[in-house]
Amino acid sequence: MSQTITQSEPHSHLAGKRPVFVSTWNFGQTANEASLRKFEAGGSILDAVEEGIRLTESDQSNASVGDGGKPNAAGKVQLDACIMHGPGAKAGSVGGIEDIAHPISVARAVMEKTPHVMLVGEGAKKFALEQGFTPKNLLTSKQRKEWRNWRREKRKMEAGKDNHDTIALVGLDKDGTLAGGCSTSGLAYKMPGRVGDSPILGSGLYVDNEIGAAGATGVGENIMRFCGSFMVVEYMRQGLTPEEACSETIRRIARLDGRPIEDLHINFIALDKKGRFGAAGTGQGFPYAVTYPEYSNVLQSKALSRKHIGSEGGNDPIEDQLK
Repeated sequence: MSQTITQSEPHSHLAGKRPVFVSTWNFGQTANEASLRKFEAGGSILDAVEEGIRLTESDQSNASVGDGGKPNAAGKVQLDACIMHGPGAKAGSVGGIEDIAHPISVARAVMEKTPHVMLVGEGAKKFALEQGFTPKNLLTSKQRKEWRNWRREKRKMEAGKDNHDTIALVGLDKDGTLAGGCSTSGLAYKMPGRVGDSPILGSGLYVDNEIGAAGATGVGENIMRFCGSFMVVEYMRQGLTPEEACSETIRRIARLDGRPIEDLHINFIALDKKGRFGAAGTGQGFPYAVTYPEYSNVLQSKALSRKHIGSEGGNDPIEDQLK
């Protein structure tokens, strides 16, 4: 089933397939495929989204999601995640949770088992333990060594091919039901307690069952100030295609922010109710994955500047990301 495409291709003949899963980055392809397997085995679209993200959270080679994610400035891995189900706009979220490998599943438990939408820090961890989640030290020996090097030298480390970013994954089932999720360990060496856009509904993720869904990746501070994913969905409501909605959102953010587009480091994916999909980024080189039965590809997003985005998002030291 799997193919990999590194160049843009026309999307018109791909629209309208269901179920369909769209996610950020190259590693989103394996997450999408896990989502599709779950759905084809009888899971709901929400089950499928959770399953795909759990796969990414378990991948210790992925340096910015779940187990093996890069730590904060104090050497502690703090994770953020949210999940959203289109019918009834139900949602759950956790921020700054420690020692729990699957924050996406904790977020779903918040949605389904509490009257709240978001739990953070110690409260989120306490809730997870009460729900039977097993605590785990998420800081690998590799990440501990790199963190010690960063702390000692406080300089930019070489960005390698193992650098990754937030997983945002959205899906549409055969009945037109939408769901989405987002999970990250956030910016490498961030201040303890820092929370970015990923667990914030309307910023890192938004799902509107009448219109579509959108997710974000990049530097969260430049997304959450403008409710980026919500804005993408609202542009689709106005009739823009998913790719057009992502692009116009970036342009609007740049106008409001005042800095050049290439300095903002933000990317969006989107999926509408018709099954059409698209993505756009502030620079060249943002790949996104699309999967439906008998099709699974990595595509290139529309780039709004000629500058290459560099390593995959928030894994350079914090001072290099936000300068």
